[in-house]
Amino acid sequence: QVQLVESGGGLVQAGEGLRLSCAASGLAFRTYTMGWFRQAPGKEREFVAAIRRNGGYTYYADSVKGRFTISRDNAQNTVYLEMDSLRPEDTAVYYCAATNREILSTIRISTAYPHWGQGTQVTVSS
Repeated sequence: QVQLVESGGGLVQAGEGLRLSCAASGLAFRTYTMGWFRQAPGKEREFVAAIRRNGGYTYYADSVKGRFTISRDNAQNTVYLEMDSLRPEDTAVYYCAATNREILSTIRISTAYPHWGQGTQVTVSS
């Protein structure tokens, strides 16, 4: 059974940073593309970042490019999201997701990911 467990969320002030972690189990982690999505109250879930199975290619939403960095440790079955220069509009529940499909046209689409974590809350105060 695939399990994704996020951690690292919290309350920070604008301009500060956080590092989210997602520990995966029950899957051949190194063969999966991993993604981060977020959902703010009253809004749809949106793509944040993704990293392909070998870690060589990363993808970001325009809203976070240059501020967030996604990385993975295949030996630890963990994917990270380093978030710098946080803004109030980054406030959301952040979800880790996994897919073993390598279809680049869908890498930013939530329905392409069959496995999801429970989410971790990130709140940025102004």
